[in-house]
Amino acid sequence: MIYPYSPAFRAEIADRCAAFPRVPYDGADLKRSAVAIALVDADDGSGETAFLLTRRTSKLRSHAGQWALPGGRCDHGETLEETALRELHEELGLAIEPHAVLGVLDDYVTRSGYAITPVVAWLGHGAVPTPNPEEVASVHRIRLDHIGHEDAVEFITIPESERPVIRLRMGEGMVHAPTAALIYQLRELAAGRITRVLELEQPVFAWR
Repeated sequence: MIYPYSPAFRAEIADRCAAFPRVPYDGADLKRSAVAIALVDADDGSGETAFLLTRRTSKLRSHAGQWALPGGRCDHGETLEETALRELHEELGLAIEPHAVLGVLDDYVTRSGYAITPVVAWLGHGAVPTPNPEEVASVHRIRLDHIGHEDAVEFITIPESERPVIRLRMGEGMVHAPTAALIYQLRELAAGRITRVLELEQPVFAWR
């Protein structure tokens, strides 16, 4: 399956986001955060659509060196969309207008006490990330057709939980939940499927 970076595919994803039956977290005991799933040109000559994925710096107090979508904790009075766009600007220097937001997917509740909301946005041609060196070690364009391969996703079991642990293959490395769960739901949406991810588990090292 191909996902061309084109007005037609943008409209298709926007329609799917608009029709997506989002499941929000409705409790009050978790910290709220949002991440940006920023769709961009793959910029490799393929004409395919990709999303931006970062590698966190080793300087950070939590989750140093891990793969992550641009995002962070919501400030008081912010909407989820505003948080995602603010974090995208702070981490990658990308300032986009609210109309670039296509939709919001399911909240994912983490073991560390967060409810994370993925906000899908479409970035125009020429969007060039400028990583903030205090937070981002590197930024990568991950093609949707690459994560669409059957062997890009795997589920394993662990003795500590009855829930399956999700892992995404990224070259020689692995991306784990929560990031992997959010990307997996994006992958399913791009393929025209509605797949819930709340029951997908994080690895034990991420339970804090």
